[in-house]
Amino acid sequence: MSLCINPFCSRPENPENDNYRFCQSCGSQLLLEDRYRVMRLLSDKTSFGKIYEVYTRNTPKILKVLKEHLNNHSKAVELFQKEANVLSQLKHPGIPEIDGYFQYQTSNNVRLHCLVMEKIDGVNLEEWLQQQSHHPISEKQAITWLKQLAEILNIVHSQGWFHRDIKPANIMLRNNGQLVLIDFGTARDATHTYLAKLGEGNQITAVFSAGYTAPEQASGQAIPQSDFFSLGRTFIYLLTGQYPLKFYDARNDVLTWRQAANISPKFADFLDNLMARKPADRPQNSQILLQNLLQVEQIPAPTTAHISHKFPMSVAVGILLLLGGALGYGLSHLPKFLFLHHNQLEHLQVAKTLSGHSHYVKSLAITRNIKTLVSGSIDRDIKIWDLANGSLIRTLSAHSSGVISVAISSDDKTLVSGSNDQTIKIWNLETGELIRTLTGHKGVVWSIAITQDENTLVSGSGDKTIKVWNLKTGKLIRTLTSHLTSVMSLAISLDGKTLVSGSNDKTIKIWNLETGNLIKTITGHDDAIISLAISPDGQTLASSSNDKTVKVWNLVTGDLVRTLIGHNADVFSVAISKDGKTLASGSGDTTIKLWNLNDGNLIRTLTGHTTTVYSVVFSPDSQTLVSGSSDKSIKIWRIKQ
Repeated sequence: MSLCINPFCSRPENPENDNYRFCQSCGSQLLLEDRYRVMRLLSDKTSFGKIYEVYTRNTPKILKVLKEHLNNHSKAVELFQKEANVLSQLKHPGIPEIDGYFQYQTSNNVRLHCLVMEKIDGVNLEEWLQQQSHHPISEKQAITWLKQLAEILNIVHSQGWFHRDIKPANIMLRNNGQLVLIDFGTARDATHTYLAKLGEGNQITAVFSAGYTAPEQASGQAIPQSDFFSLGRTFIYLLTGQYPLKFYDARNDVLTWRQAANISPKFADFLDNLMARKPADRPQNSQILLQNLLQVEQIPAPTTAHISHKFPMSVAVGILLLLGGALGYGLSHLPKFLFLHHNQLEHLQVAKTLSGHSHYVKSLAITRNIKTLVSGSIDRDIKIWDLANGSLIRTLSAHSSGVISVAISSDDKTLVSGSNDQTIKIWNLETGELIRTLTGHKGVVWSIAITQDENTLVSGSGDKTIKVWNLKTGKLIRTLTSHLTSVMSLAISLDGKTLVSGSNDKTIKIWNLETGNLIKTITGHDDAIISLAISPDGQTLASSSNDKTVKVWNLVTGDLVRTLIGHNADVFSVAISKDGKTLASGSGDTTIKLWNLNDGNLIRTLTGHTTTVYSVVFSPDSQTLVSGSSDKSIKIWRIKQ
């Protein structure tokens, strides 16, 4: 979906926008600054503006747009621009990278103030603790995080800035474990404060976040040491699982929090020092703060009954999900083996990590003989690997843009790839020879699938169509049109009779593949459907979405069986093991989750990737799971022998 940000556009989500540079409803430019294409609205619940996800080439960014009615409020504009000014001067992994500030003019001459910055993969600490059911963090984790934030504040303060609004909601946790301080210059919260006080006729004096703001800042006299006060209050929340104001004794003007935290007295003294009422009694700079923290670290932390959450958890994990040998779905030539019980998952690990791609790994496929792995990447290359030892066999380079989808025929002879360049390429998998290029789509080829009889190829595209091709001749059989926007995902039943498609229009459609007739349309997801998988018996469909959920459907009736909730970011890929018992899902939260397909229970969460998991695939013998990520790596997960 390509959105128009003109606030007066009659149809900003016009599906026709996907293939044009100008909005088909109002005529405004869709490619902002000739770089940024707006893909979706993330939030419009604030009083100051709207937050969008945009893409420049294939990289997601965050776009902040000040609401047009604030253009005449010089203070609001100043505060909005301040964040760009601050971020442009600060370079650190714990500080969002600014991409640019610009003014955008719509077709009806409305000027919008725009700020583009790095998109942080992760959640803020308030959200994170909520996900942990408010279990307090350990003293060891607190010290680790405090070190990171002290380093960030040292950079900020040394440049003559101070944050003024440190609190859990303004600290993001990257998926690699790095904390990131966001909302510099308090542009968002300062704008809220400004608007509120403007409406009341009051003078603008302070930014205030209840429970976290230092006393002097509440009186409009913020200084760098005010950040230390807020930092201390933030860790009261993290170490107790409760908001700081719950511990405030107004009669005596003290915070009685120590009984709720299982930490050493020395560390408690350190935090109380950060929160001293007088700024002169707090550390005078971030270097002194860090020195004091290092002294505390020499004191052994107490034994705690609380759950200690270390994030991210770098563990060697993998999966062995075994086929019964008597399913009878055309796989009788596969070896027979014993079923792996869930308690054996404790013995799994990453067998190999493959590095070779220079950009996101978007798609994966494994041959039926379990010898070869194929990967497609935004770097435009297709790589063919020896699945057993992880060695690179060859690289195929013919696409002129990123490779989004790959599929292998059941005889292991033919490889098909779909790309951002709007083409489909058919290859001889054994030799790497390009057999032919299929053209006809007018948008990105997001998904491809091949029938088990090796006769039919199906492709889904950003042009809203599904095309059915003769795989052997390359001739177009028919074009299916019913989706309103991009077709993101496809799946074909093992008998080759049923095709399922998922789209940005939030619908799933079930087709008779032999005739091209639409059987039914399924609704239920709140956002785009990114991936689909059909169980071997053809009875169950799994779908994943940008709405952070996986849904399980009865494919015969179209009824929703259950919704799987657990990921905290977009779910980009789903796969079902060949025994039909286990579902794997890969997400923007960097994890792979394994679910019991029969009852929907979460079996285990696999961690190891540092950024988004775009693809997961089971080997045909179900003894291997392979995952591809935006961290440019491929991981092969197997049981430890």
